Amino acid sequence: MRILVLLLFYHYATKNAKSYRTSNPNFILIMADDLGIGDLGCYGNKTLRTHNIDKLAKGGVTFTQHIAASPLCTPSRAAFLTGRYPVRSGMAALSNIGVFLFSASSGGLPTEEITFAKLLKQKGYSTALIGKWHLGLNCNSRADFCHHPLNHGFDYFYGLTVTSLRDCKPGEGSVFVAGVRAYLVTPLQLIGITLISLEVLYYIGLLRIPHGALRYFFLISTVLFGLLLIFFYTFRYLNCFLMRNHQIIQQPLSYKNLTQRLTEEAVQFIGRNADAPFLLFLSYLQVHTALYASKDFKGKSKHGLYGDAVEEMDWSVGKILDVLEKWNLNDKTLVYFTSDQGAHVEEVSSTGEVHGGYNGIYKGGKATNWEGGIRVPGLLHWPGVVQAGVHIDEPTSNMDIFPTVVKLAGIPLPKDRIIDGHDLMPLLQGKILRSKHEFLFHYCNAYLNAVRWHPGNSESIWKAFFFTPNFDPEGSNGCYNSHVCYCFGRLVTHHNPPLLFDLSRDPGEKNPLTPETEHRFYEILDVIQQAVNNHTKSLHIVANQLSWGNILWKPWLQLCCSSVFLSCYCDHESEEKLSLPTA
Repeated sequence: MRILVLLLFYHYATKNAKSYRTSNPNFILIMADDLGIGDLGCYGNKTLRTHNIDKLAKGGVTFTQHIAASPLCTPSRAAFLTGRYPVRSGMAALSNIGVFLFSASSGGLPTEEITFAKLLKQKGYSTALIGKWHLGLNCNSRADFCHHPLNHGFDYFYGLTVTSLRDCKPGEGSVFVAGVRAYLVTPLQLIGITLISLEVLYYIGLLRIPHGALRYFFLISTVLFGLLLIFFYTFRYLNCFLMRNHQIIQQPLSYKNLTQRLTEEAVQFIGRNADAPFLLFLSYLQVHTALYASKDFKGKSKHGLYGDAVEEMDWSVGKILDVLEKWNLNDKTLVYFTSDQGAHVEEVSSTGEVHGGYNGIYKGGKATNWEGGIRVPGLLHWPGVVQAGVHIDEPTSNMDIFPTVVKLAGIPLPKDRIIDGHDLMPLLQGKILRSKHEFLFHYCNAYLNAVRWHPGNSESIWKAFFFTPNFDPEGSNGCYNSHVCYCFGRLVTHHNPPLLFDLSRDPGEKNPLTPETEHRFYEILDVIQQAVNNHTKSLHIVANQLSWGNILWKPWLQLCCSSVFLSCYCDHESEEKLSLPTA
């Protein structure tokens, strides 16, 4: 039945679709942050109003097995922009910290990496990134901007270089609380108990050391505790800022009407380039915490602030579609919508409100390679070229956007490196019926976690896990006590033989197969292991951009739009709005 549907799609596509070799088409690539596949109406949600995003699906192609190359922001976005597994560019961590947390870190997307924006800019495209970057900023000085979007092919940048965090919005708590509890509370308690015990022993005469030594120890402890307090107080000012190109225009970031501001920037960019080819990467901050919504949307959805944020993002997508229609650009523009990874299921506010999304029938979420962490929305809309209302069930990847966009722009793919993505157009237009991804490799940071195999002679989609995260509390659907799941040590369970699932029959990954329930069990695992061996041979040693030395805060790299002694404060964004002439 599935083959029959694909054959009918092929006949209809080849009969009715015009050639996609339109000269210099436009590209609008839209990426949500932490959006669950089950949050959208076109993927089955019945309570959130996502009419504009659903319009993309109705008028285009819906990928039902669209896979993020990583379940975390930084590596997933690196893979998206380069078409390569993040481990190839050093954008996959060997530690538990798999993303950039500070604006003054020295790691980032290496300058030798080639993004689709860089190639299209060389072809004469106007290119813009509006929204979240999260791929680094500086290398050696606060003004070298080696990792900045403008150094990776974008002509224009308006957005955040890191990401939106709870710490960026007063009253929303801190993402570092779980880490402090796990790694600092016990040492602080031990230091306190030790100090008190030493003081008591000194006064009763059982300890004979200079009293000055105790005071020195107490002073060091006080300084360390003070630095911890300063860290929490200054984090928002030092890391949560809005930039236009190389200039900070708002520090700290204000969430007031933020999605509307991003949308306005996108609309203006499209208007400025209506008569020339352009590429717009619209990278929403929503629905990563800290959540926010403007007054027109706050309190209007059925799912609290999270639902409000989703519905405001949908409004923004509608504004983008409206401006394409205004400038008669619909037929000239490929629009793609996705999320960088699955919903963050462990996100719960201090008041108990769920601030994470819904991954539908799929297990787990962000930071895991269960389907809930990597199976993301994938919508592609291009009237007259891509057929309307089509669902494609074949495995595809967010890495596929790189070769698709580059080839559509008439640019040859780089020959000096492995590109892991595949051009989607043959599949979209029915010229091929099977995905070119026979294997997909799922990494947890830099550790190969699982492999997906879609044999060419079978409808089965096998997925083997070499290790899985330990959900906490046991029996839950996430790592709630640590706020996020991790990749090694006591926080995971290794499997020998690997856990094996057939996603075509068990998409929820509920029933691992055994030699008793699958007679080809060891044969399947042998094929997967051979694929792993071949894949591993293709990897080269590169500098780890997410090493401790690269992710820790470096004072000499800190950007500040005013004196540090003035808490790095400015609001040129609001000043610009006030200075504009009124009608």
